[in-house]
Amino acid sequence: MLLNTIKIFLSFLLVLTKTFISVFEDKIILGIDPGTSVLGYGIVRVKNDGLEMITYGVIHLNKLKNHADKLKRILDRLNGIIEEFNPDEMAIEAPFFGKNVQSMLKLGRAQGVAIASSLNYNIPYEEYSPRRIKQAITGNGNASKEQVAAMLQSIFSIKEMPKYLDATDGLGVAVCHHFSKGIGENNKSNSKDWGAYLKQNPDKIKKKRKE
Repeated sequence: MLLNTIKIFLSFLLVLTKTFISVFEDKIILGIDPGTSVLGYGIVRVKNDGLEMITYGVIHLNKLKNHADKLKRILDRLNGIIEEFNPDEMAIEAPFFGKNVQSMLKLGRAQGVAIASSLNYNIPYEEYSPRRIKQAITGNGNASKEQVAAMLQSIFSIKEMPKYLDATDGLGVAVCHHFSKGIGENNKSNSKDWGAYLKQNPDKIKKKRKE
């Protein structure tokens, strides 16, 4: 009898703790859609269980012919974005497997540079497959870029869609991270939730920003 009472109390305490964290949560998420011609990014803020868009955009790389120059542009621009918006977490789309090995290698390098940028600022990151992101945003893992953009336009009341939908793709990655509670491809098999990951990596926790 006593054991059952303790179990019920602990379950109630766990639910109460999760609710408290959700209500008083305040963090900024940087989402990245890696690319070697155009890289998309989006930044959202989660506050008091609400979600608001801060900004979104692209990093143009197609005018740079040398791949090393493209990687440096990605690093420099992302470093600047991180320093300007001070995100607490970063989410990135995991490269899909294609037939062109060289293209996949270059895309993987672009993703690696983006991850290195976040790690350089001690920002924890997570990866999500393209299908997972589309599923989280539209409910359809096979949705088109236009369908993802349309749903995000509805969520955030975006008046005019950007010229490059890579921007909304980056925004979608950030929203997917929020909807997924931080459990992506890296984290889902190693811990039960994002909170457990942070407990295992206390050095990744950043102090709450001042208003």
